[in-house]
Formats: sequence, C-alpha cells, structure tokens
Amino acid sequence: LATKALAVSPQLLIEKSMLGWKEVEYEVVRDQLDNCITVCNMENFDPLGVHTGDSIVIAPSQTLSNEEYHMLRSAALRVVRHLGIVGECNIQYALHPESLEYCIIEVNPRLSRSSALASKATGYPLAFVAAKLSMGVTLPELRNTVTGGATIMGFEPALDYCVTKVPRWDLGKFQ
Repeated sequence: LATKALAVSPQLLIEKSMLGWKEVEYEVVRDQLDNCITVCNMENFDPLGVHTGDSIVIAPSQTLSNEEYHMLRSAALRVVRHLGIVGECNIQYALHPESLEYCIIEVNPRLSRSSALASKATGYPLAFVAAKLSMGVTLPELRNTVTGGATIMGFEPALDYCVTKVPRWDLGKFQ
C-alpha cells in the first residue's frame, strides 16, 4: 500500500489511534546559556482528542505517577535543548494510560494560551521572563519578585498549588 501511495505522491501519512490517551503539557523556559527549567505541567481532564480550549485543565497534573512526571519533564528539557529554543516553549504530549508510551503532539516555541494558566497557577511571570530571555538576559540574572528577589528565576516553582480551568462557552451570542 505504501509503495502504491509513494508512486503518486512524495508524502506518506501514517496515523495511529490514541483514543483514550492522556493529554499532558509542560511549560519550559531556556536561556542562551542553556539554563533550562520546567515551570508548570498541566493535564487535561478529558482524554486526548478534546481540544485544550474545550477541556478542563488541571495544574499540576494529578494522575501522573512520579515516573511518568519525570519522564515527560526530562523529554521536554531534551526537546527544547535539541531545537535550540531560547525563551518560552509549550510541549504537549499524548501519554498511554497504562504504559510509559508517549508521543509529542506539538511543540510551540512561544507563549500559548496555556502559558497564561501556568503563570497564574505558579506565580511565575512567563511573558516577562520570555521577553527578557529574547533580549539575551539569562535566568540567573533575573530575580524572582515572588520571593522578594531572594531567588533567581532559574528555580522551578514549588508544586504547592492546584488550579483548575473550566471552559466557558458563551452560547448567549447564538440567540
């Protein structure tokens, strides 16, 4: 089948069903000196396939094992470093619910709608930090205003919060 397809097109698309897989996101920042941290991870309440904007999102993730959390965190740091991204990056994963199999759904080397939730949840000013990193400032040079400047922005925020985003559908405009 692939031979026939490639005879008439230079591309071949092979898809795999991921029905029922978890959708997990990580917000990552990296500076020009390769200082790199994950700021927040989030989990969609709904399984993969429901758009993040239409799904309940929980930060930090509540159903990942320690092994799953660190596996995806490590992968996020490797991806950002491999791609050479300086600034803020959002990485979305599909994670099999009964194994350690995962796939990267997308990598957004910019602030995303999820970044706003991550900033609010953690108190980490992602837009401010991303702007400074784009000007060549490094994470150790940025002071954390949440701690009154006692720490640098190169530390990952503590997981001492739980935030939930529930989608709002303004159906009134259809009347």
